[in-house]
Amino acid sequence: MTVIRQYEISDWEQVWDILRPVFRAGETYAFPMDISEEDACHAWTKVPRHVFVAVDSDTRHILGTYYLKPNYSGPGSHVCNCGYVVSPAARGRGIATRMCLHSQEQAVSVGYRAMQYNLVAASNEGAVRLWSKMGFDTVGTLPRAFRHPTQGFIDAYVMFKSLAWPEEN
Repeated sequence: MTVIRQYEISDWEQVWDILRPVFRAGETYAFPMDISEEDACHAWTKVPRHVFVAVDSDTRHILGTYYLKPNYSGPGSHVCNCGYVVSPAARGRGIATRMCLHSQEQAVSVGYRAMQYNLVAASNEGAVRLWSKMGFDTVGTLPRAFRHPTQGFIDAYVMFKSLAWPEEN
């Protein structure tokens, strides 16, 4: 069984083992492919307001991780942003779906009204398909905005989902 819980500092080694190959590949995230472990730790666990891990409750092995943070400040602070990564060994087991659902519940519980993914590489077909299935709309295409290491400059999508809107008076 998989449990999603808040990230703890002692989780970092396993989280880095999941993030490192994804960041090094440069195919889905706009982090430098040679990002240092220290910079990656800061970007994934210190900048976001909330960080979670999906853990196999039997083995206590971390299967995936996600962060939740404001997408904007000030008048746009009601819109959040998330990033998700699942361990290659755990892919195809519904972990990303569970983390996405969990992130939406968490977002609403802390007052966010919408969730936006700013730079979804068009080549990341699995993510685009999943986010669409989860109710996210592609609200924009950024032409050639993502520099893929093998495909060159490719489109990226902005994907958006309303989570909760207050009653208008």
